[in-house]
Amino acid sequence: MKTNYEIRYATNPEDARHYDTARLRRDFLVERIFAADEVNMVYSMYDRMVVGGAMPVGEELLLEAIDPLKAPFFTTRREVGIYNVGGPGRVTVGDEVFELGYKEALYIGRGDRNVVFASQQAAQPAKFYFNSATAHASYPCRKVTKADAVVARMGSLETSNERNINKMLVNQVLPTCQLQMGMTELATGSVWNTMPAHTHSRRMEAYFYFELPEDHAVCHFMGEPQETRHLWMHNEQAVLSPEWSIHSAAATHNYTFIWGMAGENLDYGDQDFTQIVDLR
Repeated sequence: MKTNYEIRYATNPEDARHYDTARLRRDFLVERIFAADEVNMVYSMYDRMVVGGAMPVGEELLLEAIDPLKAPFFTTRREVGIYNVGGPGRVTVGDEVFELGYKEALYIGRGDRNVVFASQQAAQPAKFYFNSATAHASYPCRKVTKADAVVARMGSLETSNERNINKMLVNQVLPTCQLQMGMTELATGSVWNTMPAHTHSRRMEAYFYFELPEDHAVCHFMGEPQETRHLWMHNEQAVLSPEWSIHSAAATHNYTFIWGMAGENLDYGDQDFTQIVDLR
């Protein structure tokens, strides 16, 4: 197996106004999430969030404690949220074993033990997308499915944003320290998410886009509400969203995305909205 990681430093919004396309992509886009028998991750200075993916094909993959953590185990001072977006898989956390099917999630609390990823079939490998945040307490590990989710049905086909927001790894479902994750599924014919756009100054966020056909793309909008920028993204890529940035997108096809948040509070409704007509 191989573990790859990189560090992304936080950006002042006044500096980001002057970035060209290449710099925006280098600082905020996570292009490589999955590769056979690799664990790939980005250690972000936005609330110390780690964004990554593991794709076990020919072997089991250990979630290694990368050097920036300065810890014996990845979860020594961290909690982790995982979604399987591939074939049937298994996550072993110490002595606990969790079977994860497509779009099923797992919360892992803080603790000194190994986390190991495995696929049920090499021909149909699991793809484990994960977010991790620092944790001040230890909470039990728990598998969460869409049946357990708090579901918000929003938008309409007429406005091209009919969608189900599945709140899964959130404090209405299970206890966490600061990590929250969920999955938003857009209906056929809908392409917009998170519009009207918003920011939340007490939390950062990461978006992972998937179920997007390979010959299509999603345009992710970011930046301050009066200084917006965009990033063209493809299937199974992620983007970091600072606390000062909007996070919205429109694509050439409907898609699903996983959102993950970390920061000062667990209030999902803590959002500062910007009216569509006021965006610049």
